[in-house]
Amino acid sequence: MAAARLCSLRRHLLWPLIPQRGYRGDSPTDSGKDVLEIPLPPWQERLDEPLDTKRARLLYESRKRGMLENCILLSLFAKENLARMSEEQLNRYDRLINEPSNDWDIYYWATEAKPTPTEFDTDVMAMLREFAKNRNREQRLRQPDLEYLFEPPR
Repeated sequence: MAAARLCSLRRHLLWPLIPQRGYRGDSPTDSGKDVLEIPLPPWQERLDEPLDTKRARLLYESRKRGMLENCILLSLFAKENLARMSEEQLNRYDRLINEPSNDWDIYYWATEAKPTPTEFDTDVMAMLREFAKNRNREQRLRQPDLEYLFEPPR
C-alpha cells in the first residue's frame, strides 16, 4: 500500500518533467524541436524483380501501411488494379507507396486534400485519385479478404 502511494507520488511529481511524446497537431507555436525524425533508407527500384513477385510484394505493402485509411484505400486499389498494371505502372506505384516517408501525404494526394508533387503526379496517381472518389459509392470499411487471389484475373 505504501509502495503504491510512493509510486503515485513519484508519478505526480515527475510527470511534468518527463517530455511527452505524441501528435499535438499543427499548432503555430509548435517548434518541432521535440519531434524525433528516424531516417528511412532511400527507396530503390528493384530492377531484377519478377513481375509476379513485384505484384505480390506491392499487394502486401498496400495492405500493411501503418494507418487504417491507407490500408483500406490502397488494399482495395491494389485488388482492383495490380493485376492489369504494366511493369512501368507497377514501378510507379511502387515508388508512390514506398518513397514518401509520410503515409498521410499519400492519403492527402489521393483524396486531393493537398496537391500531388510533380514527381508523383503520374498516371498511377491519377488512377488512385479516381479510385478514391468512389463514384460507385461502394462500402469501403475494411480491406478485401484474400480469397480473391485464388480467382482467375478479370
